[in-house]
Amino acid sequence: MNLHEYQGKEILNSFGVRIQRGIVAQNANEAVAAAKQLTNETGTSWHVIKAQVHAGGRGKGGGVKLAKNLQEVEEIAGQIIGMNLITPQTSAEGKKVHQVLVAEDVYYPGESETDEFYVSVLLNRSTGRNMIMYSTEGGMDIETVAEETPELIFTEEIDPTVGLLPFQARRVAFNLGLSGLAFKEMTKFVTALYTAYVKSDSSLFEINPVLKTSDNKIMAVDAKVTIDDNALYRHKNYIDLRDVREESAIEVEAGELGLNYVDLDGNVGCMVNGAGLAMATMDLIKQAGGEPANFLDVGGTADAARVEAAFKIILKDPAVKAILINIFGGIVRCDRVAQGVIDAYKNMGTINVPIIVRLQGTNADIAKDLIDNSGLDVMSATEFQEAADKVQQVLA
Repeated sequence: MNLHEYQGKEILNSFGVRIQRGIVAQNANEAVAAAKQLTNETGTSWHVIKAQVHAGGRGKGGGVKLAKNLQEVEEIAGQIIGMNLITPQTSAEGKKVHQVLVAEDVYYPGESETDEFYVSVLLNRSTGRNMIMYSTEGGMDIETVAEETPELIFTEEIDPTVGLLPFQARRVAFNLGLSGLAFKEMTKFVTALYTAYVKSDSSLFEINPVLKTSDNKIMAVDAKVTIDDNALYRHKNYIDLRDVREESAIEVEAGELGLNYVDLDGNVGCMVNGAGLAMATMDLIKQAGGEPANFLDVGGTADAARVEAAFKIILKDPAVKAILINIFGGIVRCDRVAQGVIDAYKNMGTINVPIIVRLQGTNADIAKDLIDNSGLDVMSATEFQEAADKVQQVLA
């Protein structure tokens, strides 16, 4: 589950991580009120207005701007709220901005120059250990840094049996070139950040940039946080942080129906039981010259109601030119799936795209007879290659 910046910062702050303070606003008037409150609480006279969407690169799309007075706060907030923000991490249509974060200005003058760093905590899947990845090149796309100057990216792997050790936090501060108070502040920051990552059951904490202020404080100026969905039962207070407006409407609807669905950009809809078979089916479609329009796992109970729900979800995508149903009948009998397809088709009336049904496993021969004798515009297949050939045929 992805969080907005302000939500991620709230979690960080609850574990003792210093953050750039801010207040969320839903409209320009609320933004002005938030700016006034921040001035009273922090003394800041300038404010940063940040679009709150689930995408990085907001500044490049005009979603992060500095306001030097209350009039600019009102104007900038009015411009950003309601806009379709296009960034390198959004689609061409962009994402609609429903709210902004009005944040304090932390780039104030002082005894030393400000500096920006990159720090993230995530799982290294190749080693099965959590990892702190960090760089002196804060404020930049970490992918660009990795490609052009990989020597500027450092990693610190943590043994899960002992957790982050003090010398590891100090090594992070040392490799970032810090000394004195800033060094001590960074070790505290990294320790608190790792604690927040573990105790919140997150799968990603990315802070870009981490700022060293002019008076040597270390704080999170941004926060990209992803919570592990499988651990939400342990964090019921996090469930309300989900913003379905930021998610694909089709994926949200599919989730409510109990379907495992991921929206893709292709032209062949997939309906499969089992994640492994779904991945193989997507490869099959690619080999046949098509592009998968979705990942859809209906699970082990592919009855008529579930198949009908899956049909309706797939057909919401206007780019779909064909549907491939690929079911392996192990626990579920193929003839029951076939009957489910027939019943769902009849309940829906007319389906204006070709449907290929490949059923293999228990009672597959009975299932093929049911499909072939249904009188419906549905093509049956038994072998993988046969299904691929029929996909290629309908797309030609």
